[in-house]
Amino acid sequence: MSQSRPMSLVEAATNVTVGYVLAVVTQIVVFPWFGLYPSLGENLAIGALFTGISLLRTSTLRRLFERWR
Repeated sequence: MSQSRPMSLVEAATNVTVGYVLAVVTQIVVFPWFGLYPSLGENLAIGALFTGISLLRTSTLRRLFERWR
């Protein structure tokens, strides 16, 4: 059974939200290990940038695999 469009949207939004929060929390913990101390705002911006790149990567790969199928 395939997933409905609304549930696909819910899954994608959840994935993006969890990924963003995980990225920011990881940065807050890991960056100081490397002597980096960005502000919360900078961490949020960096997390948003990484999340955007991840969305582009996922979308591109999904389309590529669909083309091959």
